[in-house]
Amino acid sequence: MTTHESTFRYRGLELLVAYHQQPSIEARNQLVKLHAGLVRKLAHRVSYQCAEPYEDLEQVGYLGLIRAIERFDPTQGCAFSSFAVPYIRGEILHFLRDRSGAVRIPRRWQQLHKAGQAIRASLFTNLGRQPNDEEIAQALQISLEEWQECKLVNRNRIPLSLDATASHQTDSYMALGDTLPDLRFAALQTREEERQQVQGALSQLEEKTREAIEFVFFRNLSRKEVAERTGVSPMTVTRRIQRGIQQMITLIEPQVLQIDP
Repeated sequence: MTTHESTFRYRGLELLVAYHQQPSIEARNQLVKLHAGLVRKLAHRVSYQCAEPYEDLEQVGYLGLIRAIERFDPTQGCAFSSFAVPYIRGEILHFLRDRSGAVRIPRRWQQLHKAGQAIRASLFTNLGRQPNDEEIAQALQISLEEWQECKLVNRNRIPLSLDATASHQTDSYMALGDTLPDLRFAALQTREEERQQVQGALSQLEEKTREAIEFVFFRNLSRKEVAERTGVSPMTVTRRIQRGIQQMITLIEPQVLQIDP
């Protein structure tokens, strides 16, 4: 480690201890300046993997650095850089998640689409009409197929609203959201159907067998407690339960076969 690096680390640790003992905006700003290189390094690395400007990523990264400074405890013996990197990266990735579309588009196509919009406006001014795809592709120096594919991908990245019309007739209107299945309702409906099947099968059992199953599975009694309550041995209770379950399976199976395709 060089003398400069040693001085840097000592100065940083000194400021972190001082801020931890008595937080102040001045000390925090000094720490931000001292560790700005962490933010710039991470922002540069992420900027090569997305379409967002480096400057925006850097600004967001500083928010993560400030959070790290506010939460760092120098008495724990952890290096501040190791502690701060997850905060900085996390803030940048959170920003990207908020900004990203439903479909991730290659950076080249994002750039082509942006350039294509500018060329479209320029050609409209020069030609006095909307340019066609072939003219835009020629100005971009790419094939017509690539431009049309680029347009299609960018158009499809925009998520549909659940209020969009899915069906419209004279006497009825249906939004896209109305066509989506309610998974929670479907689960509740299935559970209710299963409960009715179990209750129906249970009601057909011999009384003592049904009683043993209800005590154990519905009232959460132990087999020993059921035996004491009904005046039989725990082994008898177990046999009644096993026999009852087999009978219920036999009763329920035909109903399941009728429902399943």
